[in-house]
Amino acid sequence: MSSTYLIITFCSLIFSNLNSDEITTKPNNSLNFNIIHNDKIVGNLQAKQTIENSKINYQSISTINTRIIKEIEVNYKYDVTYENNLLKRANVLIDVNNRAHADITTSWQESYYQITKNSKNEKVVEGHITYATILLYFKEPIDIEKCYSEQDGSFNTIVALGNHIYKKINAKDQENIYHYKDGFLKKAEINGGLVNFEIVAQN
Repeated sequence: MSSTYLIITFCSLIFSNLNSDEITTKPNNSLNFNIIHNDKIVGNLQAKQTIENSKINYQSISTINTRIIKEIEVNYKYDVTYENNLLKRANVLIDVNNRAHADITTSWQESYYQITKNSKNEKVVEGHITYATILLYFKEPIDIEKCYSEQDGSFNTIVALGNHIYKKINAKDQENIYHYKDGFLKKAEINGGLVNFEIVAQN
């Protein structure tokens, strides 16, 4: 299994970080995390939420630099928009070593969501989406049993473990553990397959 695949898998599990220059409205929340592998900080993660009338926008951009077999840098950018508490559009851009790797978009089309990858239609998701994975940073998943993955167009299972701790199981049966305080994510233990990571809030 290639080092590139391992890091991309990890990034798809944690959903990544944010560029403040791209937000023009006043942010309601701004969160910062360290990404840790083998007790070493290998990246940081910022996530921001902005509200404008009935729309809520979430943006994130992350850069991870690490060595697994070889040096690799992965950048993830999420841009997700909700309106009236329903997902309207999500775009995920992935760069590997400064080269475009994937461009995935989920867009509401009146009665269904169209998922495209690199401008090609991949599949359709029917029904409204109320909780996507990027919300895991900002909103403790109380009474939430599933969340939508903007990266691959699938649904993950959420299991409450008690004491504000939750387990997320993705389509590949990989499990991540999320810890919350006052409704916000404080720490997550990420199973990337052969590689495990943690993300830890900076404050």
